[in-house]
Amino acid sequence: MHAFHARLLGLIGLLGLAAGGLAADYRAGPEDYRDYLPRLQAGDRLLLAAGDYTRGLPLHHLQGSAAAPIVVAGPPRGARARFVARPGVNTVSLVDVTHVEIRNLELDGRNLFVDAVKAEGHARFAHFVHLENLYIHDHAAHQQSVGISSKCPAFGWVIRANRIERVGTGLYLGDSDGSAPFVAGLIEGNQVRDTLGYNLQIKHQQPRPPDLPEAEARHDTVIRHNFFSKARSVPGPAPRPSVLVGHLPLSGPGREDRYLVHGNLFWHNPGESLFQGEGNLALYNNVFVTQGPDAIRIQPHNDVPRQVDILHNTVLATHNGISVRVRGDNAWRQTLRGNLVFAARPIAGSGQTDNQIGTHERAGRVLTLPYADLGQADLSPRPQAHLDQVGDMEGWAGLPGSDLDFAGQPRHTRLPGAYGQPGPAPLRVWLRQRGFPWDGP
Repeated sequence: MHAFHARLLGLIGLLGLAAGGLAADYRAGPEDYRDYLPRLQAGDRLLLAAGDYTRGLPLHHLQGSAAAPIVVAGPPRGARARFVARPGVNTVSLVDVTHVEIRNLELDGRNLFVDAVKAEGHARFAHFVHLENLYIHDHAAHQQSVGISSKCPAFGWVIRANRIERVGTGLYLGDSDGSAPFVAGLIEGNQVRDTLGYNLQIKHQQPRPPDLPEAEARHDTVIRHNFFSKARSVPGPAPRPSVLVGHLPLSGPGREDRYLVHGNLFWHNPGESLFQGEGNLALYNNVFVTQGPDAIRIQPHNDVPRQVDILHNTVLATHNGISVRVRGDNAWRQTLRGNLVFAARPIAGSGQTDNQIGTHERAGRVLTLPYADLGQADLSPRPQAHLDQVGDMEGWAGLPGSDLDFAGQPRHTRLPGAYGQPGPAPLRVWLRQRGFPWDGP
């Protein structure tokens, strides 16, 4: 659409707002899109044409609402709206925004030392940000170059169905001193791979700011149905876990918050653990495969593990499977139940019941096709495998999605591990069902 027509539609939209509070749709391209950014109001949509955008996307002081978010979106299919990184400037910059949705963009870092999406550290807040169907790539100038970053208080984010690859760190949520809490987030259906450092890190949190939305309530941050892979990453001088979650506030509001991590595929990390965590967390119905040092490591980091539930995961690891290490004065409950683990050292830690373990070599007699590459691997149990039923489903109460197994099927049996029924269930089918492009390990 020509710029004149876009401006005419914008003017009509603005007149509608003045007359009756109607939202506006603006259509723009690389030449004129920034003209519309300052005027966006609740309910407005800025619809971007395909093409190369070279002047960034600063979204500052925009206030949508739950019923009428502000939307910035490229074409949902076909040629993309491609934002090309510039030196010294984060491509999508968020400052003091609420209820903003960003969809269907390509963010090409050109390996400059910038972030693709960043809630800036000088911002007071960035709440209810929705990031969906972004293709973020080639931000790997340094391990601290990040795909999606929040460095200010951030509440109610949805990070869904994004593809993030060849970056320094995939997602870095929070700040290193714990002063920028990431609260009540949903990280769902993303593919994060080929990172120098973390695929995902959520930093620990200091006491909760009183002006955070719903500050007094208990909240869960949910990490589900993602594909995390460092299979093609080269271990550097400072290797990082694929995913690390830090502790929540140690006192006051937020001390009962949890991380719920379920239905994810963790695929290889040559230099560090696939998952590391502390605080309150539940880890269930996930599949872990690695030839690196550890699959799951729960241990003190900035504080200690607190209430920890590790339930019905399938783990294939060359070295260490599940390790839970607490301090001597541990006052919290840790439960390791119903896991199926094949590793040189399968499980270490207290609270173990109804787990079934074996050596890495024994997995070939129990699982369908465990040692293959990603295109062929199948970690479901063989129909003829003799597995003891888990005694009961204790620990499932209050865990959303626990009624479905890793493959998304209802759990009608009490089989140990991530699958509720025997295979076959190739991982490539799981990837395809979630829309993950797959072109190698």
